[in-house]
Amino acid sequence: MTIARTAARRTLAVAATAALAVGALAACSTGADATGGGSPDDLDAALEAGGELTYWSWTPSAEAQVAAFEEAYPNVDVELVNAGTNTEEYTKLQNAIKAGSGAPDVVQIEYYAMPQFALADALVDLGEYGLDELEDQYSASTWGSVNVDGKLVGLPQDSGPMALFYNKTVFDQYGIAVPTTWDEYVDAARRLHAADPTKYITSDTGDAGFATSMIWQAGGRPFEIDGTDVTVSFQDEGTEKWTGVWNQLVEEDLLSTTPGWSDEWFKGLADGSIASLPIGAWMPGVLESSVADAAGDWRVAPLPTYDGTAVTAEHGGGGQSVVKQSENPALAAAFLRWLNSDPASIDVFLESGGFPSTTADLEDPEFVGLESEYFGGQKINEVLTQASKDVASGWSYLPYQVYANSIFGDTVGQSYANKADLNEGLADWQSQLVEYGNEQGFTVGE
Repeated sequence: MTIARTAARRTLAVAATAALAVGALAACSTGADATGGGSPDDLDAALEAGGELTYWSWTPSAEAQVAAFEEAYPNVDVELVNAGTNTEEYTKLQNAIKAGSGAPDVVQIEYYAMPQFALADALVDLGEYGLDELEDQYSASTWGSVNVDGKLVGLPQDSGPMALFYNKTVFDQYGIAVPTTWDEYVDAARRLHAADPTKYITSDTGDAGFATSMIWQAGGRPFEIDGTDVTVSFQDEGTEKWTGVWNQLVEEDLLSTTPGWSDEWFKGLADGSIASLPIGAWMPGVLESSVADAAGDWRVAPLPTYDGTAVTAEHGGGGQSVVKQSENPALAAAFLRWLNSDPASIDVFLESGGFPSTTADLEDPEFVGLESEYFGGQKINEVLTQASKDVASGWSYLPYQVYANSIFGDTVGQSYANKADLNEGLADWQSQLVEYGNEQGFTVGE
């Protein structure tokens, strides 16, 4: 949940993210001394021997998880550090990797940023400890996100399969049927705004994570990565399928310009002026905690489709990795194995409002059938767990996605601001990503 929430809340300067991406290739020769290697038995032995670990995380569940782990394994002392949220933490991590010291043993990394550190050879291949045998415990999309260039560079924690969150009270008031296709969604946007100009179907001022997820759902695959060979192209059929829909909302001024995660945005979700959100499955906890006054108004439906075929994408989410700089990678891997696979840890995570990546929980009748009081008694997890099964395969992020996201506002964001063709903004984004990648030592084509 918070992985995507806080990603939307904070964006550092382009200079910081540029420094991060510059280090991605350079770190290949400045990484840590320690490397992984061993077996599950080595992890058990490391837990018995004990030791000290440092864990960087910003999740609200981290403190309680660490406490539960230390109670189960009193020989291990875990120092929990909040080194900042997403980009702030990644910059500190990259600086430590380049310096050869100062990195944590275990670190929280969002899925979109994992390839950047994996390519830098900064993360332990957990397959060397046999953790690749845990594959069946996770949803296919999240497992794919932690496997980079043939290596298992992390274990999934949460997931964000997309669904449509909508204000039923507003929809009913204006006779708006829940859209099942994107054409119906655009029609609903027109009808709602015409009936009440203060209301919008959704809010979108240009967010890289949202745009790439929507392109993913539409079948677009703009990033192709083979080691340091990269292709960037937003002229594929899937990308143009999404812009063909979203351009109508942008150019007809049918989107609220309220910035996401602002006080005004939460107010809009509460008063119905923002009537729906296509967003990740971690959203219920956000609504319950930050839009409490709208309890009973909201419901969840499958994400609209283009042709009636049930397909969605991930939006947000991440896991944890073991940094090669760790002096005790076996103990770090053992802690990570517990953190993201032990039921005691998963229970703590779910209690904090996270949406799981673990199949046991996604298939648990109690979890799936839970009636949400906030959502008017709806069994929302029936929709959200099905969405997890419907995530399209084959998506890749750039090995410098952190930087890419940081310049989205200056490129595609301008199309939003000018109510102009998103394809023009994407072309600008593509051009800058190709140029930047080549400058950093990648071989980037279009």
